[in-house]
Amino acid sequence: MAGQPDDPRGVTIEQAEEAVRTLLRWAGDDPAREGLLDTPGRVARAYREWFSGYDLDPDEYLARTFEEVGGYDEMIVLRDIEYESHCEHHMAPIIGRVHVGYLPAGKVVGISKLARVVEAYAKRLQVQEKMTAQIAGCIQRALQPLGVGVVVEGVHECMTTRGVHKRGVSMVTSKRLGASRDDARTRAEFLRFTDSGSGRSA
Repeated sequence: MAGQPDDPRGVTIEQAEEAVRTLLRWAGDDPAREGLLDTPGRVARAYREWFSGYDLDPDEYLARTFEEVGGYDEMIVLRDIEYESHCEHHMAPIIGRVHVGYLPAGKVVGISKLARVVEAYAKRLQVQEKMTAQIAGCIQRALQPLGVGVVVEGVHECMTTRGVHKRGVSMVTSKRLGASRDDARTRAEFLRFTDSGSGRSA
């Protein structure tokens, strides 16, 4: 029903579309001209998709685990998980890849669930450092592994399309917990797995 809040945030679709019209006027254009008539609705729908992570609970993806792994106790690494996010400072895109690894302590999770955890955190307003720590913390909470390692690579459009306008620059952040941080052999193994994919374009 028009005028009723569309979600628990208490914002209606009409209010969201009017906010877009205000920004169009602020940019110097006329939201009433033909080419922009449908833009507010398109933007509102795009925001639903871009920021759908607020409606997801990443921990739920890792709730179902498996213990029948035949005694496997070596590092598990899922590499090159592509993601799209948005900078919380300028709301500009961040596009890149995530490498996730953990040293199991008796239980593992389906690999697609790790990718879904990345997606749930990426589909929010983010800073890359925070997202890196959030992904690692989620895996640690759910699986209680001996070690967790997360490396995030990102190209930040807030740097390439505004401000210093520097293209070809990427940012790399990492978070290691447990043996992935404290044990030199485990740390080296994780870095070797993730570094073997470096040099490929994002």
